[in-house]
Amino acid sequence: MTTLDDKINQHFPGLVVRKDLVKAVKGNAIVPSYVLEYLLGQYCATNDEASIETGIATVQDILRKHYVHRNEAGLIKSNIREKGRWKIIDRVSATLNDKDNVYEASFANLGLNKIIISTETIKSHPKLLVGGVWCICDIEYLHDGESTDVPWNLASLKPIQLSKFDYEGYLAARQAFTTDEWIDLLLQTVGFQPEHFGRRSKLLQLMRLIPFVERNYNLIELGPKGTGKSHIFSEFSPHGILISGGEVSVPKLFVNNTSGKIGLVGYWDVVAFDEFAGRQKKVDKALVDIMKNYMANKSFSRGIETLGAEASMVFVGNTAHTVPYMLRHSDLFEELPDKYYDSAFIDRIHAYIPGWEVEVIRSEMFSNSYGFVVDYLAEILRHLRNQDLSGVYKPHFTVSSDISTRDRDGVNKTFSGLMKLLFPGGGASEDEIAEMLSLALECRKRVKDQLARIDSTYPETDFSYQRQSGQKVQVTTLEEREYPDLYNSRRKDAEAPASPLEVLNGAGASAPSLALSADGPQPGHRTFEENQKGISFERLFWPYLKGASKITLTDPYIRMFHQLRNLMELVEMIAVNKPAEQEVDFHLVTAPDEFGKERQEAQLVSIRDAVLGAGIRLTWDMEQSGELHARHIVADSGWRISLDRGLDIFQKFDTRDAFTLVSRQQIFRPVKRFELIYIGTNDLAT
Repeated sequence: MTTLDDKINQHFPGLVVRKDLVKAVKGNAIVPSYVLEYLLGQYCATNDEASIETGIATVQDILRKHYVHRNEAGLIKSNIREKGRWKIIDRVSATLNDKDNVYEASFANLGLNKIIISTETIKSHPKLLVGGVWCICDIEYLHDGESTDVPWNLASLKPIQLSKFDYEGYLAARQAFTTDEWIDLLLQTVGFQPEHFGRRSKLLQLMRLIPFVERNYNLIELGPKGTGKSHIFSEFSPHGILISGGEVSVPKLFVNNTSGKIGLVGYWDVVAFDEFAGRQKKVDKALVDIMKNYMANKSFSRGIETLGAEASMVFVGNTAHTVPYMLRHSDLFEELPDKYYDSAFIDRIHAYIPGWEVEVIRSEMFSNSYGFVVDYLAEILRHLRNQDLSGVYKPHFTVSSDISTRDRDGVNKTFSGLMKLLFPGGGASEDEIAEMLSLALECRKRVKDQLARIDSTYPETDFSYQRQSGQKVQVTTLEEREYPDLYNSRRKDAEAPASPLEVLNGAGASAPSLALSADGPQPGHRTFEENQKGISFERLFWPYLKGASKITLTDPYIRMFHQLRNLMELVEMIAVNKPAEQEVDFHLVTAPDEFGKERQEAQLVSIRDAVLGAGIRLTWDMEQSGELHARHIVADSGWRISLDRGLDIFQKFDTRDAFTLVSRQQIFRPVKRFELIYIGTNDLAT
């Protein structure tokens, strides 16, 4: 139990569950997480270990007895027949039999069809008519020996979702958490362990929830395989449905003109298209045309009648190429199916999540901490769809007038969604509002900048905002910072990108911009954004350390394995780049590890012995961390480099895997957000 876990249980008693319990009870049941968490919420919503163990046993027993596996459907039917009545957990859908003027239910796993279901039940749960709903049902077997009617009877049906919640209590409890704590709570709720993610990465994960809190929100995420793009839309909420991009038609999605039956957009809060990418996919152009109208106007036409709906549309798919490759040869939408690769369709997308920034999911990233029972949060998010927080930034900031109405709508909806997720009751600081506004502008800018590459009639747009003081804040995308030569050029005018090795050696305009000129390194303040790549100790430090014979690193946090590895990589870089005949005295000033000083000393000795033969003499002093107030590198080459994070600039990665580029080359590692200040020691003395 972490301090945050204790706090979560204190303020949301009975509404949270330990996330690793889902795996413990799931077994081979092919059932969404929200179904399992509904059951866990009934029996395991506590931090008492004994109660949790008892609750797990109860839930497992319920699943064993009542969840219908397709290969055991015959056994369940036999149980119903022998006992006369039996409770089951299954996905139930319904259709109207207009010949007999009755509604009939079908059970996906049990295999029963044409079971009479009452009109009152359909009115209470209309989603039964489209897509189906997971339910707990009582099935009866009534056979009189003569009747030709179906002997099965639906005695009761209860959808697996929360019946009520205290919204005011939710808002009051939110005030007990800091912003960072609340972000971590939401991240744990969707199933991830926060310490494996930086703040920007956490926000990108949570952006996937915006379609659940914003009506008619259009979101796209394209990126590599295995990053969990579709997980939230298939497992998270009973109000969202995930469908394959190639398995949808106009009648299924919008309306059947023959029957008049409305499609998925009329019943679900979120309709997500999985595996949406693929240029060769066959797509109905009529579907694309209706979708474009719906995404723009929240309505669609059925003959002479126009219907409205409020379902948000989400498109997720895999990319086949790297970002610099796409920027060099095409654009970031290159993987869309041919009929969707249309500027009018793309312009209706409110935000583009950069899926290439999201790490491939590893087992250690999954949460074993507490989060909301997802059904509870799903109901809260649905309630928040009634609010509009898009104007919260206006007393503090003014968005550029260069932004079009459609751009502004996209920015406002993304901003409103982020505010609902993180600050539903208000209370955001001006800096936090600025952070959300910047992210909203960036995700719409990614759409608009690619439109300018696809269609030359789209103008260049200034995505910026102004503070009350008059200070202008220019918003850029991360890929724009990493590859400025490729990002800002049109397709045919793009220059060849620098190779990773060229970036490592400081060549090419794609490398991170530093204060280097023909006259050598220059003083200055540099900021690097979270998830940025192409950064190495060589690129950051060597121009300022070149020629130095004495170098001192002051960093109180050279204790843990990854911190000592960073030290090794720094001295290794110096050893590789200095002339063979030169010797360098490298002195470390750090603080002792009170829990592992002997291990720390032993690893420093190992580094010292490893680099001695390369002409580097490593020494160190241990001082109490309270006496070390700054982190910096000072060299007799005439430079002092202030390090706000010390050497700990890289995000966590699996150091045990020797066959990954991130373990071999620093430029392939995403970084944390950090800042450096380069100061000439002569200027410092002055």
